[in-house]
Amino acid sequence: MNDFTHIDDQGKVKMVDVSEKKISYRVAKARSIVHLPDAVLAKISDGDIQTKKGSVFQTAIIAGIMAAKKTGELIPLCHPLGLENCDITIQLNDENELVIDCTTSITAKTGVEMEALMGASVAALTVYDMCKALSHEIVIKETKLMEKTGGKNDFKRS
Repeated sequence: MNDFTHIDDQGKVKMVDVSEKKISYRVAKARSIVHLPDAVLAKISDGDIQTKKGSVFQTAIIAGIMAAKKTGELIPLCHPLGLENCDITIQLNDENELVIDCTTSITAKTGVEMEALMGASVAALTVYDMCKALSHEIVIKETKLMEKTGGKNDFKRS
């Protein structure tokens, strides 16, 4: 028995057929954690970093939303989806790390986990890109699914 949904009985790659699935409201939340070195932290003022290119966090949010909408174009076996919502927040935690949360939602036959992961990831990469002139010691530590609802199985990371 094959446990992978993207591989058929002959071991060939396939797109998952969602034609028989029921439409349901689906939500996913992903998180990226970005460690910022002191040189970058020193530039945070009023909850953001301003550069000659503009607001770092606002640009990262826009980039993350754009990426989430293009997930089906970038990951070969993802279904192309018309997201109904994508919300990205960026906050500094107690360890002086950026916590980037991306929440996506849709009413559809397939979930939006990959869209949430893509949004959080690209937002983190955008922070790196806009701040790398200050330091190359920026580290994107992790990106992970935090929760998902709708569909066959719900998930919530504790």
